Amino acid sequence: MVNILDELKARGLIKDFSNEDEVRDLLNTKQTIYCGFDPSASSMHVGNFVMISMLMRLQRAGHKIIAIVGGATGMIGDPSGKSKERNLQGVETLKANTECIKKQLERFIDLSDPEKGMIINNYEWFGAMGVLDFLRDYGKYFPVNYMLSKDIVASRLQSGVSFTEFAYMILQSVDFLKLHQEHGVSMQIGGGDQWGNLTSGLELIRKIEGQEAKVGCFTVPLLLDQNGKKFGKSEGGALYLDANLVSPYKIYQYFINVSDDDAARYLKVFSFKSLEEIAAITKEHYDNLGARIAQKALAYEIVGLIHGEAKAAECKKMSEVLFSGDVKSLSKENIVELFGDLQVEQPKGLLIEDLLIAIKAASSKREAREFINGNAVAINGEKVTDLAHIVDDKDALFGEYVVIKRGKKNYYLVKFN
Repeated sequence: MVNILDELKARGLIKDFSNEDEVRDLLNTKQTIYCGFDPSASSMHVGNFVMISMLMRLQRAGHKIIAIVGGATGMIGDPSGKSKERNLQGVETLKANTECIKKQLERFIDLSDPEKGMIINNYEWFGAMGVLDFLRDYGKYFPVNYMLSKDIVASRLQSGVSFTEFAYMILQSVDFLKLHQEHGVSMQIGGGDQWGNLTSGLELIRKIEGQEAKVGCFTVPLLLDQNGKKFGKSEGGALYLDANLVSPYKIYQYFINVSDDDAARYLKVFSFKSLEEIAAITKEHYDNLGARIAQKALAYEIVGLIHGEAKAAECKKMSEVLFSGDVKSLSKENIVELFGDLQVEQPKGLLIEDLLIAIKAASSKREAREFINGNAVAINGEKVTDLAHIVDDKDALFGEYVVIKRGKKNYYLVKFN
């Protein structure tokens, strides 16, 4: 078995170790490794995909991986990264979210053999656990001053933290203990803000199972964009993995538009290409700045991983159409996805110059004629130079849409009313 640790470090995927030598030694042989996922929403987002892809890497390296869906811990809420108490979800909402997250994980984790991968809901052991059992069996191992020293709690002391969220650290620690006892889990991974929870789990195992217990953990850095904002967020909100919430094309466009340095960095984080291949892409990128080589490779691979190769190819084609103008090659859905925000309704039978004015592509008849005579106007990708051209059914794509392009970048979607 090839130890994957050095590759993870080279990709910038390690922030903190419990003990690097011990973790390295563990990874020399097959281990069972877990990561938890919070069902606070009905879908995970691209930021969560960093941890999903980490499990995929570890599984491909020969380790057994377990993804925990927090059906129980999700009822409490993790205080990390929050400036105030979160609103608790209803039981039915949480159940529905948990099932959605489980189905998403099933797309990425190889579950063909229980020795390769499993998905477990931690409600299995917490659901029937009484409060007295919880306090007697586990709470006694957590001195309050120890918990207060953890960043995950200390960061909330000024704004306030309830006992409910204060106890989250214990719940996550019990997860690690239960998985260690029942499934032989030796290692937990998590985001950089989870360090306090991960190390608390280690200490609980050693207190109960003995100091000789071979367990470890490491965290993955939280990705920030060039502006220092948490990765995976955009003006429209989180980039969800559910295509019904965020389209594959929107994810593709997000990565096409990241900075050059971010593109090079994200390739190491998300891509399953070798480091040598990534280095070659990065070199070609910086040798040809402006061609967005790294961004294109990144966007294509991420959409391919999340939504499949066919969707990645479709997004690539849609993106290229914006430059080629070949809109006739698009499906109806693609047209709405690309230009839907620009849609205006107009009647059939308008002269092209009148239509340009109506959709605000020109401010006057004179300007409209200048655009047309200057070969600057296209209907569905084809240049129009005839001032007498009437836009009607012959121009309609799928019987209702006409894509007008003025100049190199100005698009308008006309829908006949």
